Order: sequence, then structure tokens, then C-alpha cells
Amino acid sequence: MSTHPYRRYVALGDSFTEGVGDIDPGRPNGVRGWADRVAEVLGRDEPGFGYANLAIRGRKLRAIVAEQVDAALALEPDLVTVYAGGNDILRPQVDLDALVADYDAALGRLAATGARVLVWTAFDPGGSATFKLLRGRFALYNELVRESADRHGASIVDFWRMREYRDWGLWDPDRLHMGPAGHQRMATAVLDVLEVPHDLAPLAPTPLAAPGGRAGVLRENAVWVRTSAAPWVHRRLTGRSSGDGLAPRYGTFSRPVAD
Repeated sequence: MSTHPYRRYVALGDSFTEGVGDIDPGRPNGVRGWADRVAEVLGRDEPGFGYANLAIRGRKLRAIVAEQVDAALALEPDLVTVYAGGNDILRPQVDLDALVADYDAALGRLAATGARVLVWTAFDPGGSATFKLLRGRFALYNELVRESADRHGASIVDFWRMREYRDWGLWDPDRLHMGPAGHQRMATAVLDVLEVPHDLAPLAPTPLAAPGGRAGVLRENAVWVRTSAAPWVHRRLTGRSSGDGLAPRYGTFSRPVAD
């Protein structure tokens, strides 16, 4: 017997929601992610449950709104999760007020259907040597999103206050995406906000290699720059995206099977 009211769940967004960092070669686009984990719990005792994940890595907020909102509305969901704006915040220049105004309009359209809408604050980058200089942008984005969520009755997963994510063992080595333990923790947070009973247990953080003093730290940072940061910058300079050529993982309602 189902313990929740959700029968049609649609997830919108970018790499965060697509599941990048949580590798699973047997699934579409080779990833699993927190949204799959949530859907597995929601569908466990509900034969008629359906789950669609329209998120595509690299998408900026306006592309998410343009490409995914109408598609989501056509599916007539009773639960929608959406996290958008992270890729915009990292750009050299961004008008957050104008950006979140567009986000607000999209959230209004989704909420007007009567579906439960769930959004996120951004992660606090204060513990990141790379991204802490943008901490003010993240904080402003969060306040604007909180205001929008209040206006439309959306629920919030407060990523900003989840201090356990200061542990880099919850992240992928690229330092941009969550690893399996991070995705599992996020799935737990989503289900808790939805007040859906679950038995998801924490996964052990990925063990971090001992850096071996200052020289080791420098070597580790050099590897990260070469394998993650430099390709990311190159894509931005050439107008490319990691999501180019990718289709939504689950463009219509599906039932992912738990591993």
C-alpha cells in the first residue's frame, strides 16, 4: 500500500538532477543520481507510478525553462522537482535578478497545475578554494529563490545549510558534481522534505587520497585542473556544453529499478 500521494513525478534541471557523478553504465546516459533514487522509493509500492527525468547536463536556467517546462506540463505530473541556475552563477557575468524572474515565472506555471513543486537553494561554496569567491552570488540567488518559493507555495531543500557537503568524499573528483554518497544523501533530503517514509541508508564517502604534504596538494590540484577545470573552461570558450547531443534520460514516464 502506498504511503504517499505521488503517482507522476517529473524531474527538471541540469547535471545535478540528471545524476552526473553517480556512475551506472546500465542506465540512460550512464548515470543514476538522487532523482532515480527518489523515484525508486516512490514507486516501490505503487504499481501505477511513473517517473520522467528531463534534466540534461550543462543546461543554463533559460534553456531549462525553454526546453523542459512545457514538456513537463504535458506529462501532467503531481510532483515536480527543479534546480536551475547553477551553471549561470559560474559565468563571468550574470544578472541574477533577471534570471530568477524567469525562474519565478516558470515555477508559477508549474505550481498553477496543482502539482507539488520542490526547489533547492544553492550549495554554500565557502569551503571551496575555487568557488568561495562567488559566495555572494550564491547567497543572493538563494534569497531570490526563497522569495519565489514562498510566492508559489513550493517546498525547498536547503542545500546551503547541508554542512556535511563540506566533506569532499561526497563529491566526484571533478569537484563540481556529487558522487554516489552525495546523491544518496540528497535523495534522503528530498524524501524527508516530502515526508515520504524510506529506508535509505547513508553511503560511505569516497576515501580521499592522502595528498602527501604541500607537494601532494599541488599535484592533486594540477590533475584536477588538467582533467576537469580546463575542459570545463574550454567548453565555455568554444560555446559548447557537456550536454550537447544528449537526450533526456527518461523523456516519458518510466520505472527505474533499484540496484
